[in-house]
Amino acid sequence: MSHYLFNEFNEVSAKEWKQKIQADLKGADYNDTLVWKNLEGIDVKPFYHLDETETNHYSIEVKNPNDWNIAQTIFINNESISNHFILNAIERGAECVLLKADKEFDITSVFKDFPFEKASIYFNFSFLSEPFIIKLINFFSNKNGLVYYNLDPIGNLSRTGNWFRNLNEDFEILRRIKNQKTKENIVAIDGSLYQNSGANIIQQLAYSLAHANEYLNYFKDSNLSDFKITFKLSVGSNYFFEIAKIRALRILYKMLAKEYNVSETCHIITMPSHRNKTIYDYNINMLRTTTEYMSAIIGGSNTICSDAYDSIYHKNNEFGERIARNQLLILREESYFKASNNPAKGSYYIEYLTRQLSEKALILFKNIETGGGFLSQLKKGVIQKKIKETASKEQDLFNSGKLILLGTNIHQNQEDQMKDNLELYPFSKSNPRKTLIEPILERRLSEINEQERLKKENKDEKI
Repeated sequence: MSHYLFNEFNEVSAKEWKQKIQADLKGADYNDTLVWKNLEGIDVKPFYHLDETETNHYSIEVKNPNDWNIAQTIFINNESISNHFILNAIERGAECVLLKADKEFDITSVFKDFPFEKASIYFNFSFLSEPFIIKLINFFSNKNGLVYYNLDPIGNLSRTGNWFRNLNEDFEILRRIKNQKTKENIVAIDGSLYQNSGANIIQQLAYSLAHANEYLNYFKDSNLSDFKITFKLSVGSNYFFEIAKIRALRILYKMLAKEYNVSETCHIITMPSHRNKTIYDYNINMLRTTTEYMSAIIGGSNTICSDAYDSIYHKNNEFGERIARNQLLILREESYFKASNNPAKGSYYIEYLTRQLSEKALILFKNIETGGGFLSQLKKGVIQKKIKETASKEQDLFNSGKLILLGTNIHQNQEDQMKDNLELYPFSKSNPRKTLIEPILERRLSEINEQERLKKENKDEKI
């Protein structure tokens, strides 16, 4: 029936659509009125048409994962308590756990009764201990589980300004761990740092790719047949751009991996950004994370890590974690977000964004390599400077009200009081110390606004 119905309408070309739009604008400028300018420098038109679409614009085709997994973050402090949280998360719907640790822990206690055949494990260590990692590898060797160790000395340098030990020793430890007989991912690229510090999407892609290239270049003389990389990404609220970002990363990494004859498929774990989250009207964070989860799913993430709406100012709590986990469960089971493994394919707009982001990021990546590579640019402070410039532009948009965070810089609830609810310090911290390079610092857009409101709360209380 629909076939005959559509045959009754004449095709409308892109030129005819634009002429109609121009007429409706009644003299207003098309580009100034309807073309969206953004920090990525990509002009977004009001419509996209087959006439203007390159149907074969990719020289490289990538395959999205057939399914995606739900992960929950758990901090390892007290081993028995952490074990309880891990088992509870899996029982309530999590298919993976992202375990954060800042010191060695008792492995047997943490993984007591863990269902290795049912759930995958991701690690996020803020330390580098070769004996401990090897002990972990040996522990998991007969467990038939899927483990991602996610070691990233360069990420630690970028985040803290220092190596764990020094460049040569960190990389040699990484080499020795890699040479252990393990099928799991050892190396990870922490691209979330670039997003949360204010880098635009093109920078996030280029820096993540250049970051990965440092590891591939270091290991190029060894056996790379089983070498695999995990990318950790943060996803913001620019819905279609974030979908395209994840798709573009797969394209770019496949191009890079091909040069080293390694597996051309990367593993991507995504989590909501903290940059746009707020402490005032914090329930809106649930709306923000929902669209971010959707971008992550449609973009083709392997694993999506839930993040509680109150995580920036509250300690771990069962309610916030359950809400975050259920957001993903509802998207999967009730919104049919598992029905297709590549729902964005064929969308003229998303295909256009993917191509633009890929091409612009590749140019920036080549510029970084021409300038000596990612580590060289970090040491010179070039990467930090570029991120600061972009973050400043985004901050200016927020301060002027052109970039809106509902409930924070527009439609504030003046009766909202937060000074007694802050269990965690929600602002970027200044920790003066000696570093090799200037660290890349994460910072939320609404911090200054929130600090002013907190001061006002204290003044009002004194009055």
